[in-house]
Amino acid sequence: MSLLDLFRQVTLTDALALVWFVLGWWSYAAFARRRAIAGRGSLLATTNRFRRLWMLQTTARENRVIDGVVVQNLSTSPSFFASTTILIIGGLLALLGATEEAAKVVKEIPFAARTSPFVFDLKLFVLAAVFVYAFFRFTWSMRQYTFGALLIASAPDPKAFESGEASREEFADRAGRVVGLAAETFNDGLRAYYMAFAVILWFFSPLAFALGTAGIIYLLYQREFRSEVLDVLRQ
Repeated sequence: MSLLDLFRQVTLTDALALVWFVLGWWSYAAFARRRAIAGRGSLLATTNRFRRLWMLQTTARENRVIDGVVVQNLSTSPSFFASTTILIIGGLLALLGATEEAAKVVKEIPFAARTSPFVFDLKLFVLAAVFVYAFFRFTWSMRQYTFGALLIASAPDPKAFESGEASREEFADRAGRVVGLAAETFNDGLRAYYMAFAVILWFFSPLAFALGTAGIIYLLYQREFRSEVLDVLRQ
């Protein structure tokens, strides 16, 4: 059977639901990033202001051990998720090697869609691709937190800032931006985890997949732009 014949097994509703998923995720990510850069009321933009303030306070401290500890603690979250993601990817790859057995198990689930082995493999592949993307974002976030720690460790002595040899504002802008990029990258990985739940609904039906995508995007919007914690941080 040719590759074209295999793709013909994908129904129009499955294809449309997948396109809606990709476009919805990409569009929301671009929207959230633009709002964060513009500083227009997103959770990331608001916390970035505190990160810059944190780095500004760092320039006045002679002992910066606490700052290094905080950066290290922040990097533990992406490290944990990266390790967990590897296990998930391994499990999904194992399922790809046992499609027929996995498909039989799924068929026993109430309301699960009956599909061909190729379509079932396609769903597993898309789910694995989501977690692969999350893994790369988490590991990149870990490295960026390392860069932030290097900036803090290499910060000039407070006396250099007081004498004008070094600029507090310039250091706070640079270091705060690096730590903010690490947080943004970590957020991308978490967003992928949320979107993975929408892909899981694809095993039930394309309609559930499409509705789940819309629901997850709405949930992400509410948490990033309309949450109670954002209101508290703005005060």
